[in-house]
Amino acid sequence: MTLTKRIIPCLDVKNGRVVKGLHFESIKDAGDPVELAEKYSNEGADELIFLDITASDEQRKTIKDLVRKIASVIDIPFTVGGGVKSIEDARNILLNGADKVGINTGAIKNPTVITELMELFGRQCIVVAIDAKRNYKIKENVTIFSENEKKFWFEVFIFGGKKETGLDVIEWAKKAEKLGAGEILLTSIDKDGTKDGYDILLTKKIVDSLSIPVIASGGCGKPEDMVDVFQKSNVDAALAASIFHYDTHGVIGVKKFLKDKEIPVRL
Repeated sequence: MTLTKRIIPCLDVKNGRVVKGLHFESIKDAGDPVELAEKYSNEGADELIFLDITASDEQRKTIKDLVRKIASVIDIPFTVGGGVKSIEDARNILLNGADKVGINTGAIKNPTVITELMELFGRQCIVVAIDAKRNYKIKENVTIFSENEKKFWFEVFIFGGKKETGLDVIEWAKKAEKLGAGEILLTSIDKDGTKDGYDILLTKKIVDSLSIPVIASGGCGKPEDMVDVFQKSNVDAALAASIFHYDTHGVIGVKKFLKDKEIPVRL
């Protein structure tokens, strides 16, 4: 039986509003999170991801009240991330209606928290978010890629894409899986907000290196971009924000387009 591919709208939230940027910067307003969440749930989204994008940078917890409001208007799996550093943070998110917890900066700072969360809540609840960016300064012990005769590696970033870590994305993804991640949310900072397609090179390499599901994120500007990432990599899900928030395309329209291209989706 062929597993269906998941289409996942993402709510990047700042100061209680959904926002969208370019390469994690130039943030602009995109609407009310509760209204958008309800709309996507009704339109047939497979899941919803909510990222409190400034929580880690501002050293604060995720907005619990907003999570609770969103959870009350949707009936699809709901992942929430932003500022998660401990079991207590994760428990608060789950108690307020989330089905899964997303962790990024907190996992890099303290990798053992992934195992602690997995042991308490189950692997299926733990989504490790990885934000990666191309680095053309080659160093030892990194996975070298090449494109258009240029060589580079992918470096992991934290604090909402503001701080580099020196970590190689392939090695970190493998470590996260080993520690207990149930899923990887992989975002290309280079592609974020560009609307010119996912980073296929990065996505394919990560998917081929792991045995847990991977969600591709960053760069979706049209349904064809999703077809591209599904046809050229064995990624499990495609996340998008801009094309849904600004009514360029509806979830159901995108899914019908994918179905016509023989991508297995749930209609």
